[in-house]
Amino acid sequence: MVEDSSSSRAAKVQEAAANVKQATSRRRGSQASEAETLARSYFEAISTHDLDAAVAHWAPGGRDRVHGHVDVNAPEGVRELIGNLLGAFPDLRMEVLSTVTEGEHCGVQWRLSGIFAGPQKLNGVAPTGDRVVLEGLDLLTVKDGLIQSNEAFTDTLTFPRQIGMMPAPGSRTEQRLAGAFNVKTQLKSLGTSEAGMIATGVWVVQGQPGRCNVYLIEDEGGVTVFDAGARTMSRLIATEAAKLGGIRRVVLGHGHTDHRGAAPALGAPVLCHLDEVQDAEGSGGFRYWPSDLAGLPVPQRQIHRLLHRMAWDGGPVEISQTLNEGDQIAGFEVIHIPGHAPGQIALWREPDRLALVSDCFYTLDMWGRSCEPHLPVDIYNFDTEQARDSLRKLAALEPAAAWPGHAKPVTGEVRAKLERAADS
Repeated sequence: MVEDSSSSRAAKVQEAAANVKQATSRRRGSQASEAETLARSYFEAISTHDLDAAVAHWAPGGRDRVHGHVDVNAPEGVRELIGNLLGAFPDLRMEVLSTVTEGEHCGVQWRLSGIFAGPQKLNGVAPTGDRVVLEGLDLLTVKDGLIQSNEAFTDTLTFPRQIGMMPAPGSRTEQRLAGAFNVKTQLKSLGTSEAGMIATGVWVVQGQPGRCNVYLIEDEGGVTVFDAGARTMSRLIATEAAKLGGIRRVVLGHGHTDHRGAAPALGAPVLCHLDEVQDAEGSGGFRYWPSDLAGLPVPQRQIHRLLHRMAWDGGPVEISQTLNEGDQIAGFEVIHIPGHAPGQIALWREPDRLALVSDCFYTLDMWGRSCEPHLPVDIYNFDTEQARDSLRKLAALEPAAAWPGHAKPVTGEVRAKLERAADS
């Protein structure tokens, strides 16, 4: 078929537009609104394969967005979209199943049917000769007798299933695919654990690498997240927080790479101590650590450099609010414990003497093995002597349990254990 010249096409569109206005005028006297009348006329034009008439229903520049597929503008984008559809289904029919109209908006539930005979491909898929029946919903906005915009939603699984591109629901093939996907999900979850309750209203999620601890504190129907762990934990944190109502905010114990890691992906306001903003929004601690982490033994240095870049750090995060000593948040008091980082904080709850302390101390060694509490190694500290003082300050609170940023908590004779760590 020879394509019409641009002048001939323009004349056809003008004639179609005049017919649309005339049809709309005739129907205004009925109970149907202008928006519904125009919507029905539009789908009729598509069903009768009158491409020029369909395009004539659109205001120039109008936006047609089929969610998950295309986002185009009238007239040429709409012409190409509908033209491709008609080229893929030469016997296409569009049936309006129902409409709901409010003011200038008309929602149309429709059913498309036809043989996928081509010659046009659909979404890059070559014609198969299969009969296809699809349903969807368009939300049209009509103003001044023309479509200004359309938000369209379609069933994205039915088409590939009807042409054999995807297995039928409930089939053995689908079950095998689901099984393979579940194995992939389980592999992603290796080294992580579901949230476990450690005190009233407080849950811990632990993930790898580094056995990072992230705390979920129940807070007015959602959770406050304390410390954001490694970037690799982003999905786990979001999943466990969703079970508790979703994330209201993220509080960083400090801004090192393995404690801000998941924060950029969590989609919630991020808070930290005033003295920690520079590192949370910047280098993640590298500004005061030795260049190339010099001072660590060679194997550990190479491993840690790789982990910072590939697993721990999610990158700089924007701080929406700062905290200071004595502030109250989610039922806890903010305690400033600088040294490992200039703005490191702990959260302290007096009634049950629970302390969430970030990296005030470690209970694992540089190879990730459990050990007695000790100060972080010098090269990772902003000021080691200040870190000693902060550990003594924490011990003086006499916690019943002190939960760090990595590995296991300190319980039992907590004060004595922490004082020994500070003095070692």
